[in-house]
Amino acid sequence: MHKINQLFQKDLKVINMGLESFYKDLKEQDVAVIHMNWRPRAGGNPKMIDLLNRLKSNK
Repeated sequence: MHKINQLFQKDLKVINMGLESFYKDLKEQDVAVIHMNWRPRAGGNPKMIDLLNRLKSNK
């Protein structure tokens, strides 16, 4: 429990991946945050991911 208490006494540093609105909300609260514009491959579509994997393996 001691280590958990130490963790919450430190400044928060965040890497936001995805929704930019989360990034903006944290910025407004003066939280140290970096935004990454990340999206799942092929929009998360399993069929498209499989096709991309097949193309990649044929190199």
